[in-house]
Amino acid sequence: MIRFLCSFCLVFLLSSSNGWAQTTLNPDRNEPLEITADDSLEWHRTKLYFKARKNVRAVQGGTTLISDMLTARYREGGEGMDIHTLQADGHVQIISAQSKAYGDHATYKVDKGYAVMTGQNLRLISDGQSVTARDKFQYWVNSGRLEAIGHAVAVRLGDKLEADKLIATFTEDKTGKRTLKTLEAIGHVVITTPTEILTGELAIYQAATNIAEIHNNVKIMRGPNVLQGDRAQVNLETNVSKIFGGTGENGRVRGVFYPGSETKPIIEAVPDSKKSAKE
Repeated sequence: MIRFLCSFCLVFLLSSSNGWAQTTLNPDRNEPLEITADDSLEWHRTKLYFKARKNVRAVQGGTTLISDMLTARYREGGEGMDIHTLQADGHVQIISAQSKAYGDHATYKVDKGYAVMTGQNLRLISDGQSVTARDKFQYWVNSGRLEAIGHAVAVRLGDKLEADKLIATFTEDKTGKRTLKTLEAIGHVVITTPTEILTGELAIYQAATNIAEIHNNVKIMRGPNVLQGDRAQVNLETNVSKIFGGTGENGRVRGVFYPGSETKPIIEAVPDSKKSAKE
């Protein structure tokens, strides 16, 4: 069940970040940018910005941005225009071949490589998967860091991950391809599958080791059966999962299993004081 934290979130956040952040926020700049609007397209030469109003569609390469209003601020230099800020307001949709993002407002600071999307119904959708957040999505293009903040909820095929914040960091190879480095779920973590529920305060997946850990007041529930400890670990290479107790007199792990109930969780319970010998 802890595998769900890795496989589900890894697949979703990686595909979403590729679609929203890389394709949408950093599209092929060699492609022309076409902006259409039902009302007007204004060019404010003195203040150096363009503004499009009503049912705005901005298309560049395979990415389309739809909004009620779009503002593009630029600098003059040479023969071209150096756009440093894009701001979309009202019924914002960012659509690529991989995913769709929905919100009320989106801003991309080109110089800083920083993008943020906010709204009352903030969500990312990709291939039957979705992520929602109460406060915002934000992405640092240069460092490859994507965050969903404020009761972030990721759903895939009936499985659900909830946390105060979801953070994915990526590495980039020489070809520009980005792969997941770490994934964190922070604060009030709840992972729900059709058979199990896991709760804790912090979940971390390291792609380099293919190991995930859940920390602080960990509880795994499968029907009436319960496992409790201070930390849980799953090694996706060996498919071995463990739950550990904390230190001190009250640091024991605990498991309660009911005869006749559905299959018990297959996980090794290890007191934290013995973890060195077991690991």
